[in-house]
Amino acid sequence: MYVITGATGNTGSLIAELLLKAGKQVKVIGRNADKLQKLVDMGAVAAIGDIEDSKFLTSAFAGAIAVYALIPPRMDVDVLRVYQNSVIDSICYSIQKAGVKKIVTLSSIGAHLKDGTGPVTGLYDMEQKLKQIEGIDVLNLRAGYFMQNLLGMVGMIKHMGIMGSAMKNDIPMALVHTNDIAEVAVKHLLSLDFKGQSYIYIPGSADLTMDQVANILGNAIGKTDLKFVSFPAADAKAGMMSMGLPEMMADAYNELSEAFNSGIAKGDYVRTAENTTSTTLEWFAQNQFAHVYNAS
Repeated sequence: MYVITGATGNTGSLIAELLLKAGKQVKVIGRNADKLQKLVDMGAVAAIGDIEDSKFLTSAFAGAIAVYALIPPRMDVDVLRVYQNSVIDSICYSIQKAGVKKIVTLSSIGAHLKDGTGPVTGLYDMEQKLKQIEGIDVLNLRAGYFMQNLLGMVGMIKHMGIMGSAMKNDIPMALVHTNDIAEVAVKHLLSLDFKGQSYIYIPGSADLTMDQVANILGNAIGKTDLKFVSFPAADAKAGMMSMGLPEMMADAYNELSEAFNSGIAKGDYVRTAENTTSTTLEWFAQNQFAHVYNAS
């Protein structure tokens, strides 16, 4: 049986669906039974509980052929990295106690850095702590920036007529659709072709600047003059907090923006024919972003 954490999220839900369609037994983990019902109707077994509860998670991991592990995003925590490490410690403990041997994780470009990358620092911690467990094979999927995160710009475009953040206009960045991450994860979960501790990059179909992103999104929503504005960090923080983001999270996202602006987040990432995936930003803009924008 495959065990999927974050099974109500963008990657976990599709991974579970694809494994079920491949005829595999799948257990899906989540805190809300209703949100897992679609997967249960497809044949999955639901495990309802808190991923930070290592006793629950050990039981959920029992008998797993492989586990897809991630840190579910949360905005309501006091210190993000403390929460992230609580999840990581529960995952690592449960992997050992349940005897899981194969793990695929959702990581990120920038996870090679111990500090200075905001929310990605927790993914560094996850990769490092899994390295300390003997006798397991781990494949870390270092993904690019999720295209779906751009949906957070809809309100700004509606009310201000611009896009903007602390990112610079002209820094190329890997943008990936979460469907592509799920497809790569399933490929490796089915083949179990990874050994030891390793990572691969999933950077999407292209590296694009925020100016290019604004142009593509603008064309999809009929705003061909849409511009991206690079805000000073203080202004970006104030904007995020005005939309309800906690100060700690606003600071974390600004730190990540600076890591991309300075180039330190890139690490050894290089786009290749092998790691390039199929879903383009143009497709996302026309088929998902425009629908959300028009419905808002």
